[in-house]
Amino acid sequence: MALKLGDKIPNFTSKDSLGDDFDSASVVGKKPVIFYFYPKDNTPGCTAQACSFRDQYEDFKHLGAEVIGISSDSVASHEKFAKQYHLPFKLLSDNDKKIRTLFGVKPNLFGLIPGRVTYVADKEGIIRLVFDSLVATSHIPKALEMIKKLVS
Repeated sequence: MALKLGDKIPNFTSKDSLGDDFDSASVVGKKPVIFYFYPKDNTPGCTAQACSFRDQYEDFKHLGAEVIGISSDSVASHEKFAKQYHLPFKLLSDNDKKIRTLFGVKPNLFGLIPGRVTYVADKEGIIRLVFDSLVATSHIPKALEMIKKLVS
């Protein structure tokens, strides 16, 4: 069952692009957070999305929010992707698709491509925006607009 507006972000753990353990409890309920699920490292749309989040990252940080990308790529793939594009935020490896399943992110295009969905949660960990669109770069302005509303 997919997470929706008003739901609390569930607890989960993963490995980040440095191979370090990540626990969602380290950010959820402490600050606004953006979790964005994307299909695959080093593909045109996903690279554009990651670089757009990178280019706006200081705006998110200035508002006290954290950005975290999630895909089923390996830690090694994430490490290379993050270094190549100078990504300042965490990328989580969901190679067993447990996090994607926990959030209820459905595949797109007849199940051929993993879904591209962005979740914005307030500092209590409550989901305030669920944005599902294949248009990769459309996620960043939507997430930033919601974060601005949450902190104003």
